[in-house]
Amino acid sequence: MSSERPPTIDPVAAARWHAGAPAVAPWLHDEVAQRMEARLQWIRAAPTAWCHWDAVRGGLQAHALVRQRYPDAQCLVTETAPQRQTHAAQALASPWWRAARWTGGATRFDSPAEGAVQMLWANMALHMAADPQALFAQWHRALGVDGYLMFSCLGPDSLRELHAVYADLGWPPPGHAFTDMHDWGDMLVQAGFAEPVMDMERITLTFTDAPRLLQELRGLGVNLHPQRFAGLRGRGWHERLLQALTERLADPAQAGRLSLTFEIVYGHAFKPAPRVPVGEHSAVSLQDMRAMLLGAGRKKSPS
Repeated sequence: MSSERPPTIDPVAAARWHAGAPAVAPWLHDEVAQRMEARLQWIRAAPTAWCHWDAVRGGLQAHALVRQRYPDAQCLVTETAPQRQTHAAQALASPWWRAARWTGGATRFDSPAEGAVQMLWANMALHMAADPQALFAQWHRALGVDGYLMFSCLGPDSLRELHAVYADLGWPPPGHAFTDMHDWGDMLVQAGFAEPVMDMERITLTFTDAPRLLQELRGLGVNLHPQRFAGLRGRGWHERLLQALTERLADPAQAGRLSLTFEIVYGHAFKPAPRVPVGEHSAVSLQDMRAMLLGAGRKKSPS
């Protein structure tokens, strides 16, 4: 897997979308977050502290489920877009009269210090990142040794029906190419993670008509492809799009409703103890030595 940024993402457009995206999670984000939360039942070690990365867009409904699963764990909510920081604080801050505000289970609104959390939760954010390797590096720094990453994103089969419509009409792609789960696994290893586990599922959404479908897509994101339409399109183009979607996406099995496929990729990986570089003279930082010793102690303890 190349270390270059995704070739079909315009980084300027990606930054603009990230800064101005609506301060609400689309229905699909909340649904995926709840499915990802159910997977936590297979994780034995409960975190003492965890980070919810970009919680507002990731889904506040699942945030409540994770808090319920780990009521004693400190939670750090990291909103990387200033526009949504205030919204997150208003939606998730505990009232002053609740005990959780003064105990280890309180919620803080900040970026985690290096090695500060045992779980980092990032729902439906990675596929819109112009530099996913840099994002993996941030998440890796935030996790302590043996901490784990839980994330989800869109996979390459998403919106395949929409891409086919645009291609048949001779139009530029309606969106950038999403990364395959095997490539995400390779990038996790390159970023220093261990034992990545990747899997996927497909979710089909149906819509009553083309305007409702487009409304949902606008909430999910925008076209970041560098070869997208360079300017505004007219009313005639819009009418042609609505007609094409109505004719091409109608599904007889769904009583004629318009269908779109979304491939959901789930990822999970651990942060291992740092390896000591082997050479004639090797230097190990105090922090790395402490991490290696703590990791060795855990491995020797009885399960």
